[in-house]
Amino acid sequence: MNILTKKLLILSLLLSTFVVAGFDSALKKQKFLSPEEAFGVTAVLQDGTLQTKITMADKIHIYENTLFYRITSPSKVELAVNKPKAHDFDGDMVYEKEVSVGIPVAEIEAKVKGDYTLEIEFQGCSDTGICYQPIQKSFTFKGAELGVFDKISALIKEGNTAKIADVLVNESSFFILFLFFIFGLLLALTPCIFPMIPILSSIIVSKHGGSEKPSVAGAFFTSLVYVLSMALTYTVVGVVAGKLGADIQTAMQTPWVLVVFSAVFVALALSLFGYYEIGLPSSWQSKISKASDNAQGKGIMGTAVMGLLSALIVGPCVAPPLGGAILFISQTGDALLGGSALFVMSMGMGMPLLLVGLGAGKFMPRPGGWMTAISQIFGVMMLGLGIFMLSRILPQGVSMILWALLFMGSALYMGVFNPSSSTQGAKKLTQLMALVFLLYGASLFIGALSGSSSILRPFEKFTQANSAVANAVPMSAETNHKGYSIERLMKEVVASEKPVVVDFGKKSCTACTELEEITFPNAAVQKELKDFTFIKIDLTDNTKEDQALLKEFELFGTPNIIFFDKYDKYLPEKSLTGFVPPEDFAKHLQGIER
Repeated sequence: MNILTKKLLILSLLLSTFVVAGFDSALKKQKFLSPEEAFGVTAVLQDGTLQTKITMADKIHIYENTLFYRITSPSKVELAVNKPKAHDFDGDMVYEKEVSVGIPVAEIEAKVKGDYTLEIEFQGCSDTGICYQPIQKSFTFKGAELGVFDKISALIKEGNTAKIADVLVNESSFFILFLFFIFGLLLALTPCIFPMIPILSSIIVSKHGGSEKPSVAGAFFTSLVYVLSMALTYTVVGVVAGKLGADIQTAMQTPWVLVVFSAVFVALALSLFGYYEIGLPSSWQSKISKASDNAQGKGIMGTAVMGLLSALIVGPCVAPPLGGAILFISQTGDALLGGSALFVMSMGMGMPLLLVGLGAGKFMPRPGGWMTAISQIFGVMMLGLGIFMLSRILPQGVSMILWALLFMGSALYMGVFNPSSSTQGAKKLTQLMALVFLLYGASLFIGALSGSSSILRPFEKFTQANSAVANAVPMSAETNHKGYSIERLMKEVVASEKPVVVDFGKKSCTACTELEEITFPNAAVQKELKDFTFIKIDLTDNTKEDQALLKEFELFGTPNIIFFDKYDKYLPEKSLTGFVPPEDFAKHLQGIER
């Protein structure tokens, strides 16, 4: 190799070294910014306006159609804001350097009450070719102080017991007691309180044996004793449950208790039908009527005992306010305030019953045929209560047959087959109602024979609706929902790639049945549930594992619905207690991240 060739080779190596070094230096200079370095987001409250600002680093831009402003708490609300004018960048409308948006606080407070969370969402890119994932920044602001009725309105819609328990901690005693009285009035409008009306009415009627019209004072006093005993029962149950974590109402749902009190209601019904007079000295009926004598009696103690047992046996399933008060007692130990709240709530629930007492004394017709008819109507209601209680322990098919016999028997008793010429005036309407009872009873009987388990949908086996529900909600795919432990539940939660809905229920819970019959089959709810894994847990047996599950998630009674996100994180702020209407439940599901 000659000298010239060697020099050219050395020169080329030096040039290559300089080129590589230049490229390396350029790559080092082209370091991409992190999202925190590329975007700075602020939101401050100034003179009644939320002043928001997004500051972008050099050569960073945001796409105008990805910029959103919304309220995420206490409810989700999209905000229509006045954005600045964007400019064109390679065919897209973008912002550079800075985006400032002012949002009047009055517009937000017109849509949400109390403290709220503002979320700003956007997506941006670097001119050098990298695009960032969508970014959400949240800011929490203290809203205007809610008025008493605004607070009550918000809490009435609240289904989360933990949030209601927080109210007990942060609000005045007067507000708490007033709030729980309103809760009680609203609970009085639910089906939970209805079974108590025929019980109380039959007590009032039987005290006079249908032979005389009860006085207003006497009937009201009987109702007051009944309501007070019911209120004291709920207070004691709530305080004991809060202190010990015990579910006394579950203990009162054992088969022998339900059978005994079903027999009491049947005995009451037969006496109201006139087969015998309770209290008459008759050896063949003394045993069967003894329980009814004690419960219904002629004195204050009998009425009080019946009110106590009615609260435990046919009272409402645990509702959000009851669960909130119990949770508050368990966490703080303040049994006085928690028990007082439960007492005033129970008195609110008892308002319709006090009105029944006034009506029985003032508006009941005078002794005669009408009193006999009223007694018989109450007798049918008592039989219905007996079936209602037995349905918690009997096979569903047997319960449906009993309901069918009750409706068809009532229709016959009402004269459904009487000649049309023998009925005049209002009796025609009675005969029409009897025909409806007969048709519905026959439907239940046919449904029971076909294997149906729903008194609301007796022909479900003949339609496709039930199979659609089964396909949409995994809970219908398997029949055994008992035997869950914390470990089994969490194993299924972890195995799911979707968010998880867990429904805690039991056979003796009316609100649980309403959820299964009304809420879960709803089309809008089914559409949302397709994005979730649904787990149903039956707590009817009240085993140690069942009790451990409730304790783990700080729940009291049933129904309770809890949620896990797609990362298996428990979401206590999303929990629901009691019956939830379909439209509210569908909206609640929409607020959970998929």
